[in-house]
Amino acid sequence: MDRYNIVKAFLSGVDPAIVQQWVAAAPGRFIPAPFILQPGRPDPEMLRRDYAAGRLSGMGEIATQLNGVPPNDPVLEPYFALAEELDVPALIHTEGIGPYLPGFRSAAGNPVLLEDVLIRHPKLRLFVENAGYPYRGEMIAMMYQYPQLHADVSTISWVIPRAAFYDYLEALVRAGLGKRLMFGSDQMRWPEKIGEGIEAIQQAPFLTAEQKRDIFYNNAVRFLRLQQRLE
Repeated sequence: MDRYNIVKAFLSGVDPAIVQQWVAAAPGRFIPAPFILQPGRPDPEMLRRDYAAGRLSGMGEIATQLNGVPPNDPVLEPYFALAEELDVPALIHTEGIGPYLPGFRSAAGNPVLLEDVLIRHPKLRLFVENAGYPYRGEMIAMMYQYPQLHADVSTISWVIPRAAFYDYLEALVRAGLGKRLMFGSDQMRWPEKIGEGIEAIQQAPFLTAEQKRDIFYNNAVRFLRLQQRLE
């Protein structure tokens, strides 16, 4: 993060204690959030106490798609309701690709399945991991229809071929959605992937300098309601 001048990061993890270790190591650097793999764990009411105590300031990654649970399943409603009530940004894994787990279902990652959630929670600040890849048309439709919906580029900046990433990213930008796309690495255990993701944006021939600044910084500042802005 220091090497690439990353000043703020959305951080979640299965073990809340480890998340808090990161926060303690670099105060003010992270937006700590709970990783939700199984509905009901962690318990939403327990999370409410953590938000009240200042231990958390984001929601997700909501990664229940890895277990085949789509975003419009009623079991996730308490998490979305809590995030809207407390006005914290929420991140969800909604895309057609993911880890090779027995419960993962590509069909559960169609961004159209977010529609029920966005209708029920019009004030929810929701962003989609990997910009819903490869559901291009569906992602564009949802972002057109629901202005509160944003997306990050996450692992598709390095896990798929560069040409495929550029094709997808350019389609979203050409659709007029460049002000609602954010950089993300989905960093897990490979810090070198942060640099690869940054390089993919920097070298994109179809992005202007202003569009790159928006993806790297300005869009997140606005979405996360931070104070600074890169000119």
